[in-house]
Amino acid sequence: MKNDRFLRALARAPVDCTPVWIMRQAGRYLPEYRATRARAGDFLTLCKTPELACEVTLQPLRRFDLDAAILFSDILTIPDAMGLGLSVEEGVGPRLEKPLRSRADIENLAVPDPESDLGYVMEAVRLIRRELDDRVPLIGFAGSPWTLATYMVEGGSSKEFSLIKKIIYDEPETAHLLLSKLAAAVAAYLAAQVAAGAQALMIFDTWGGVLTSRDYENYSLGYMRKIVNALDRDLKEDRPPVILFTKGAGQWLEKIASAGCEAVGLDWTVDLDDARNRIGDRVALQGNMDPNVLYASQGRVRQEVARILKQFGSGRGHVFNLGHGIHPGIDPENVQVLVQAVHEMSIPFHD
Repeated sequence: MKNDRFLRALARAPVDCTPVWIMRQAGRYLPEYRATRARAGDFLTLCKTPELACEVTLQPLRRFDLDAAILFSDILTIPDAMGLGLSVEEGVGPRLEKPLRSRADIENLAVPDPESDLGYVMEAVRLIRRELDDRVPLIGFAGSPWTLATYMVEGGSSKEFSLIKKIIYDEPETAHLLLSKLAAAVAAYLAAQVAAGAQALMIFDTWGGVLTSRDYENYSLGYMRKIVNALDRDLKEDRPPVILFTKGAGQWLEKIASAGCEAVGLDWTVDLDDARNRIGDRVALQGNMDPNVLYASQGRVRQEVARILKQFGSGRGHVFNLGHGIHPGIDPENVQVLVQAVHEMSIPFHD
């Protein structure tokens, strides 16, 4: 591996400087991405064409000195493979043609086979690994069972989450049936990504933060823990590092750090020094600049990078990232400033 800073940081091993990658680093803020998406015709064709998914995965690494690549895909590939009919409309977001409306709908769901039902993802992973030629590690990912369930029941994005929450309050056994199937699907999907070449894994729990503390443990974190345990069981010594990221979960950091992962992803509402004091040296920390800082001046971007690095302080186990995905309107030049600043300014914090 020519650059293994990212993997070393996840293992809390020494690094020469803090590694950095960016959630949604292959995305609409890059003109070359927009051109490739236009050539594909629509977002799902882009995701489901391995050569194009490989191309957009590599685009940000051609521009920036990033320390990891992340597979270009979507968290809703699993619901789509389960037959719910995914579509993504520009400016509207994801929609599922056949949302789950009854227990019978959930009972009829089959766990997809990763190679046959999601083979286009595995082919993309294999292509990306070959094209990367061990320049940087490749991150595979999936949505958490809870986050997938919200889309599958609501039929798309939601503000109130009224339909899925009605199920957990009125029919908890039905909710657990759905989440159990999704945990099995996600574990198999991630294991297949590892077999295809993924060198680290991230579970995106975008909507865990909308739950009460008790419900977060019962319906979100508990199932992410099951996935990590399944990967431990099935992959054994080949199991790569796992990052768990729940947006809006600052109050549950200790619980997340105890779920068997190697790193906890932090959004921008959590102070890194507070997180480090609470978690200690049990796991690495990933994060956590507010993406909106990248709309500011380049000088302000550098100031914020310096503040976050100082907040983590000296020592091992920090992967610099945004606290959520980069926004489409960001100037790529500011991303360049961010990446350079992290590498340059972090040197004094390392042995």
